[in-house]
Amino acid sequence: MELNDDYFMKFALKEAERAAVQNEIPVGAIVVVEDKIIARAHNLTQRLNDVTAHAEMQAITSAANYLNGKYLVGCTLYVTLEPCVMCAGALIWSQLNRLVYGASDPKKGFLQSGVQFHPKTAVTSGVLKNESKNLLDDFFSSRRKK
Repeated sequence: MELNDDYFMKFALKEAERAAVQNEIPVGAIVVVEDKIIARAHNLTQRLNDVTAHAEMQAITSAANYLNGKYLVGCTLYVTLEPCVMCAGALIWSQLNRLVYGASDPKKGFLQSGVQFHPKTAVTSGVLKNESKNLLDDFFSSRRKK
């Protein structure tokens, strides 16, 4: 089995599914270093009553704890939705090597705000974007029906 972006994004999607089961907005994230998953997370804003408890923030904290340091040098973050400005800022400070995300967020994503990552941080978008978008669309559609 090839360890590529699709392979790792599927783990982030599993995290997003866990979030949906917990009535959280279904966004999932993982952190990978040297082809090893060192952190898994999903949105916890409802459960923790904390607007900063986005999947990316949880994953950064978990990965930093695993690495026993505050920087994520050599790491890749896979997340199912384009990070918001807050999460992008945290990822910039973390010195992440690579960001890979699924669905775009034209309303609240970092791209619409003009935030730019360090030139040494590679950004790849659209990995399993349809799966990520469908999960979000289904979640919000079911909430509107209630």
